[in-house]
Amino acid sequence: MRIVVVGATGNVGTSLISALECDPEVTSIVGVARREPSWRPAKVEWRTGDVRTADLVPMFSGADAVVHLAWIFGPTHDPAATWQTNVIGSTRVFRAAAEAGVSTLICASSVGAYSPGPQDRAIDESWPTHGWPGAAYSREKAYVERLLDSFEREHPGIRVVRMRPAFIVKRESATEQWRLFAGPLMPQRVVRPGLIVPDIPGMRFQLVHTADAAEAYRLVLRRPVSGAFNIAADPVIDGDVLAEMLRARRVRVPAWLVRGAVAAGWQARLIPAAPGMVDLLLRLPIMDTTRARTELGWRPRYSATEALREVLDGLRGRAGMETPPLSPEGGVERIKRLVTGVGSRLL
Repeated sequence: MRIVVVGATGNVGTSLISALECDPEVTSIVGVARREPSWRPAKVEWRTGDVRTADLVPMFSGADAVVHLAWIFGPTHDPAATWQTNVIGSTRVFRAAAEAGVSTLICASSVGAYSPGPQDRAIDESWPTHGWPGAAYSREKAYVERLLDSFEREHPGIRVVRMRPAFIVKRESATEQWRLFAGPLMPQRVVRPGLIVPDIPGMRFQLVHTADAAEAYRLVLRRPVSGAFNIAADPVIDGDVLAEMLRARRVRVPAWLVRGAVAAGWQARLIPAAPGMVDLLLRLPIMDTTRARTELGWRPRYSATEALREVLDGLRGRAGMETPPLSPEGGVERIKRLVTGVGSRLL
């Protein structure tokens, strides 16, 4: 198989390439990225291109499958910029896959595409994907789901799979995720045992290790399945789990206070995370992963707590990789982001 991975240098893309390298059925991998990395894995041919502007059809020509992972979380102060990459860019990827005659399209959706769900049970893949309108990330993920609806109607001969993972983390993604959500002013060493953990009412979310998410993508490539798959590991993360992991004391903090603090930091351009992400976090449904386990034979190797411990360890060690998205950030880059305004630049 010849596989094209769009967004190959990020958190999921790097782990997917590692998984595909070990698959004897995969003969070649085309890694498409906005910036070429110094990382040189076997079987990979790098192609540099921005999904907003690049001629993608030649890159996809001759491929058996296209895996679309490219996504940006910022600049959060310029929603038109994220829309151009995440929505218009996805439209161009889907169109190019059809024009190139690709038989399989796998797209990275998210738990963030789901409408708010019940608190007393887990939801399966049939739950509505209208997102949460107050968060750009959720709006864009939900819109891409509608694009895929149209694509499937127009191209019934192409197998389409939507992956809906929980938050995806690994040690090497720690610095990138801190950069995207916390910003340069908050030191990474602040995440350490013995601190106070804010107990926010309604805060419950799921995680999955990036290697396990990548394995789910690999299994989808190998099996004649279509439709959506929820991907998450147990247990669900809440205040109790966080306090136990960090050996910390829980302090009850109302959601409005957390949102207000995030909003103030975002408005002052001191942190990149928009306040809508707090609203989204408190409204995410808990996903049932039965379909992935039964139809793919997928089993996560890491529990959610193991994945969280690993990324926290990565934060303390400033972990990263030799790709532009995952590269640890130096002092000069931090100063640049402060001068231009945190959350104002495409990273």
